[in-house]
Amino acid sequence: MRAISAVVLLLQSVGLAGTAYASCTPNTPVERGEIRLDSNGEFVPQWAKSAIWYQIFPERFRDGDSSNNPTVADIAGADPAIPPKQWQVHPWGSDWYKRQPYELANGEAELNTHLLRRRYGGDLQGIIDKLDYLKQMGFNAIYLNPVFDSPSLHKYDGASYHHIDPNFGPDPVGDRKLMATENPLDPATWVWTKADELALELIAKAKQRGIRIIFDGVFNHMGINSFAFVHLKQHQQASPYKDWFYVDSFADAAAGTSFSYKGWFGFQSLPELREDENGIVAGPKAYIFAATERWMNPKGKGTAYGIDGWRLDVAFCVSHKFWQDWRRHVKALNPDAYLTAEIIDSADKVQPYLQGDEFDGEMNYNFAFTAAEFLFNPPPMSITATEFDARLEQLRGLYPKGVAYVTQNLFGSHDSNRIGSHIVNRGIANFRDWGGYFKASSVSTSPLYKVRKPTADELQLQKLFVTLQMTYVGAPMVYYGDEVGMWGANDPDDRKPMIWPDIRYEDEVTNPDGSKRAPDKVVVNTDLQEHYKQLIALRHNLPALRLGSYRTLVADDAKRVFAYEREYQGQTVWVVLNASEQTQQLVLPDAAQRHWQELLSAQPLHSVQAKLPLSVAAQSALVLLAQPKL
Repeated sequence: MRAISAVVLLLQSVGLAGTAYASCTPNTPVERGEIRLDSNGEFVPQWAKSAIWYQIFPERFRDGDSSNNPTVADIAGADPAIPPKQWQVHPWGSDWYKRQPYELANGEAELNTHLLRRRYGGDLQGIIDKLDYLKQMGFNAIYLNPVFDSPSLHKYDGASYHHIDPNFGPDPVGDRKLMATENPLDPATWVWTKADELALELIAKAKQRGIRIIFDGVFNHMGINSFAFVHLKQHQQASPYKDWFYVDSFADAAAGTSFSYKGWFGFQSLPELREDENGIVAGPKAYIFAATERWMNPKGKGTAYGIDGWRLDVAFCVSHKFWQDWRRHVKALNPDAYLTAEIIDSADKVQPYLQGDEFDGEMNYNFAFTAAEFLFNPPPMSITATEFDARLEQLRGLYPKGVAYVTQNLFGSHDSNRIGSHIVNRGIANFRDWGGYFKASSVSTSPLYKVRKPTADELQLQKLFVTLQMTYVGAPMVYYGDEVGMWGANDPDDRKPMIWPDIRYEDEVTNPDGSKRAPDKVVVNTDLQEHYKQLIALRHNLPALRLGSYRTLVADDAKRVFAYEREYQGQTVWVVLNASEQTQQLVLPDAAQRHWQELLSAQPLHSVQAKLPLSVAAQSALVLLAQPKL
């Protein structure tokens, strides 16, 4: 999500973590812009309907080049602001809550101070090295959390938008020297650093494997290390950046005033870009547009060499007018680019952003909320199969034609506890209550939160969700590591280093308070991984699951069984979900003269007198493919 992740320690200290969006600058009323439809009457890129997304948090994915690992100087300006007495790159395979000797030497009691200060060394080379893994799993689209220059682990406090963070590339020292030669206001002077070139190599190698990439655009605010803010703070009214931010007062000894400005969400580490009636003001707007073109059409070589779109952070905090102008700019560069927004809000609040003149899709948290309420929530927080059906229908009908097929259907992300830990702690609060759930799922605000590894029975529920996610309308998105069984509480615990089979990991035996618990083995869960791989392959192989129509077949409240049909050009797939704790028997109607193949078990099934009797194990699913008539 937003930079709430950037300042989670501060937010938690004042009780604001996960607060709703009322704290953003009020958005302007919507005046619809130009809407361009294709021959299908849609405005979305068609390739996005077949995307299976993998979200990567770069600093925690893979350390492919230890020579570029950050130094303590590289993290200056990131929260927590107090410099450490000792610091080093953290051991990748160490017990998550165990404090290393350098952390103990700092003598700080607050756990999150340590967790937010840690760096593990993940970089772009690490992502390049694991592209074949993503290809083998079946992922064909990557959403990268921010990769631009920034001192933080998450990089939502950007120092610039036109350079990749030097510590993500092979020559941090040389890159910073190159960057110092530029005039940031003049794109003609912008250089291509080695980190920038490595990003282009990543894009090229991903595309060679049929994998598209989108970058995270954080256009509401920058960091205090940003070139614009540093110059403004030094030169005050004389700075060409004096109109870029919301400045309340400049430093003036004669007038007795000090430098004061507005930070996003009230935090001074995130100076907010200024808006007027036309959206983000001219200076930063021109810079954003130039940076956008740089990554979509690098070196003027064409969009085939650039990223395939953008995910927009805290989109609800930027005016509709800006997004309309920016969409026109993006689509002029590449009409096939995909734009997806972070708008974690009720359906009526999301709707205005998805009308064809701003975004193509969204991070579909409402899908996650609805799935959790049916599949995971215990009574009385759970919903019935009928209510589940109604809520899904509302979401499908929320958008213009085509949009439901390209929304990113997710569960875990860098802004929520991991799906496995959500299941372990199901019932602590309702996921839909974003602010309340954030606090309930954070170990710093919820001491009773269970940090243990999920059991096999609990992971069975994760498998059930994955079956829904990979067979339902919309583009599935998996948060890195969920497919191998990673677990963790909310930010920052949802950002553990990725589990790889070639790295040795300590058992997790340390609790957040430093006490010990029974050991949890940290290894790749190959059974869960194979389930993801199997369902992803089904989605690729069956056009009905990506492009097909939708019809509800069964919504049985008593049995907690839900079944639906996906159909495309004569291909029919039926999906049956059993959310109950007992095996359920049911009969599906309208199965006349058909033979069926159950795809998860490869078992043939036969209809009898136009009805198909089924037995569905507890908290399990069936995926049925109609076979051609003989």
